Amino acid sequence: MGVFRYICADYHEICATMKQKLIGREQEIEALNKYYNSGRSEFIAVYGRRRVGKTFLIRRSVDDQFAFFMTGVHGASKTDQLLNFSIALQKYSKAPTICLHRNWLLAFHALATYLETLPEGNKYVFIDELPWMDTPRSGFIAALENFWNSWAVLRNDIKLIVCGSATSWMINNLIHNRGGLHNRLTHHIQVNPFTLHECEAYFAAYNFGYSRKQIAECYMVMGGIPYYMSMLDRSLSLAQNIDQMFFADNAELANEFDDLYRALFRKSATHVAVVTALATKGIGMTRQELVSVTDVTDNGLFSTILEELQQCGFIRAYEPFTNGRATATQRQSRDTLFQLIDFYTLFYFKFVRNNRYRDPHFWSTSLNSAMHNAWAGLSFEMLCLSHVETIKQALGISGVQTLVCSWRSAEMSGNGAQIDLLIDRKDETVNLCEIKFCNDEYAIDNDYEQRLRRKVNTFMAETKTNKSVILTMITTFGIKENKYSDMVQKRIVLNDLFAPIFA
Repeated sequence: MGVFRYICADYHEICATMKQKLIGREQEIEALNKYYNSGRSEFIAVYGRRRVGKTFLIRRSVDDQFAFFMTGVHGASKTDQLLNFSIALQKYSKAPTICLHRNWLLAFHALATYLETLPEGNKYVFIDELPWMDTPRSGFIAALENFWNSWAVLRNDIKLIVCGSATSWMINNLIHNRGGLHNRLTHHIQVNPFTLHECEAYFAAYNFGYSRKQIAECYMVMGGIPYYMSMLDRSLSLAQNIDQMFFADNAELANEFDDLYRALFRKSATHVAVVTALATKGIGMTRQELVSVTDVTDNGLFSTILEELQQCGFIRAYEPFTNGRATATQRQSRDTLFQLIDFYTLFYFKFVRNNRYRDPHFWSTSLNSAMHNAWAGLSFEMLCLSHVETIKQALGISGVQTLVCSWRSAEMSGNGAQIDLLIDRKDETVNLCEIKFCNDEYAIDNDYEQRLRRKVNTFMAETKTNKSVILTMITTFGIKENKYSDMVQKRIVLNDLFAPIFA
């Protein structure tokens, strides 16, 4: 009965999301429509983080007019996956009985036979959560290759759309496939979390009364993941919603962390160990540091784990600033830092995992506390990092090639300094960004002005950079004008981060 439990759970989740409006995704819809009207068969892979809205996008793009649609079952055996496929085929073909197939070659042959009976016109075949169907030694990939190479590609009316949250599987087995599907995938689309601009459009569409500061705080918890946002109740404040989702008895996202990582990675223990370690160090850790604290073997498997976490959008790899620009061959050097960038995961480790308070109103009672303000400051830095393109746009440097990096003084005690966001520009300029999240205009006083000057001077002295350095402040509501404020050369405010990205 396990397979039916998973099918029912997926069905109810899909039905809930289908009640939503399609927000944003203009580029993705435009691309899909182009592929649908190409006049040839298309093999399209859609991938992205779990809960990001891939299935919803695809279903809306064809208005649910599928010739065949099925969803793989997480953790199911080959037998149950085949049964699930057979149930879906019986539903769409309207066969009087379910025909159970012994293997995937026969299953895809039956699908092709059914599709050949349909009238002229595009036939949309959608297989969701494809990676879950590729069970060990099942022959699934070989059968999919045969279905496409020996039948579908020879026609001009098959639109095969496959989708998966296990981004690393999708990339390695489809996009970079070196077997029978090598160069057979006609298109691939990555679905990313909403931007702040898209989040604002979502809240407006559903008549939420949240301010931009509240939308930003929501993003700092949920990271622009549409499924999480769909759980919000517009009759409640943001703090009350967060309490309901994370801290109340039977909170809906109480087990989300385990579900998320287990669904994406078949052997997730080391992946979890890596993000657990990275959650303790905001600026990131080198590979050697990760090996030492996670007690894993530094080998090819560990490289794969780091790559998979990057591909799924949980971590990023970047080079610290040096006087020379990092080149492609310098990437993944001993100095490369790996940084946890998934907002939900960061929030989980900070407040949910070891919440000793057991207070169902924990978030509401923590507002404006020292703990909350410290989290908000760090999370706002991550929010800025995830919206660097809008920052560049506000700075007027969208067309300038840049590297986004950080820098840390060799000596952190005394006059040492740390800069979490540097925009290293090819026009021989560096935007040194100071980031402050506050409830009003930020007032620079004498002490802070001295710290800023010392930070800039230390950075220039230690890096020996020949580039121009522009002190840039990113704040929620701007800088209060006083005798110290003129030292800031460029100013970015929260409103700038809500701008749409112009191509």
